[in-house]
Amino acid sequence: MSRWKLTVRHGSDVSREGFDDLDSAVAALRRRAGAIELEGPLEDVSALRDFAPHDQVHARLEISGRGLLRPPTAGVDLRGDGSVVAYSGGIRREELKLRRGRDPFDAVHDALRR
Repeated sequence: MSRWKLTVRHGSDVSREGFDDLDSAVAALRRRAGAIELEGPLEDVSALRDFAPHDQVHARLEISGRGLLRPPTAGVDLRGDGSVVAYSGGIRREELKLRRGRDPFDAVHDALRR
């Protein structure tokens, strides 16, 4: 059984992949996010209200560890405007603050390493 699981939600597609170590999981997170970013920005959407690209989540990529009650969970939201927002937590997500010289993927790694 893998220690870490990467879940990618991109549109209606959901994929999962297991990893034995955190470094491999974060490397795969970085690769998958880069591939999705190459698709380019999203268009504005009008439904009951207007949604600009920065309001839309293009894809959510999440790494979770093992645990019965509250497994360690962190990931990134790829926004429709190309921005990347790191978060921690599964149900209650909290945006991760970036330290100087670190990117959102480093923040995910740091959050899960604790």
